[in-house]
Amino acid sequence: MPKMKTNSSAKKRFTVTGTGKIKRKHAFKRHILTKKATARKRALTKSGLVDHSDLSNVKFLLAM
Repeated sequence: MPKMKTNSSAKKRFTVTGTGKIKRKHAFKRHILTKKATARKRALTKSGLVDHSDLSNVKFLLAM
């Protein structure tokens, strides 16, 4: 049986932490930033974790 391939787009978007959690970046920080509040933009800069409901799909894409 052939090896499982990692999804190329997923490996660029997600990183695995030392404890096994999956880190991600927030969306909506690329453009049209004038109407967004400064506090909101600052919060979007920080990284977040993948939600529990999406974890199995992301792990499948990363071939974990």
